[in-house]
Amino acid sequence: MEVKTMDKITKQTETRNINQENQTSKRIIISIFVLIEAILAFRFIFKLLGANSENGFVRIIYGASGLLVGIFKGIFSQIEINTKSIIEPETVISMILIALIAWIVLKLIRPHASEQRVEKEYTKPNEEK
Repeated sequence: MEVKTMDKITKQTETRNINQENQTSKRIIISIFVLIEAILAFRFIFKLLGANSENGFVRIIYGASGLLVGIFKGIFSQIEINTKSIIEPETVISMILIALIAWIVLKLIRPHASEQRVEKEYTKPNEEK
């Protein structure tokens, strides 16, 4: 709110976000994509370090990411570092593709999330005779 006493003109501005629910949906979408990226990152690190696939947590990560990575299997051959450690290019491709999809989805909802209504009101005092 801005008030000019010299000119006796009052200017009031009010800005309101009219799509608050889109902010919530944006946070939910970001959370989902971050979770997917984290699972893929764990898979990449576990494969790189040769994690024990009999471990429960490792099995959960491999199972959760198997579908996303399986789509890209065979595009490039795996790079074997030693008998247990490998670099999976399909995991990297999945991570890049998921990040790209997340970026596109957020760009599509961004205009709706930032809609604002700006109201301006100017008041002039009555002129004296």
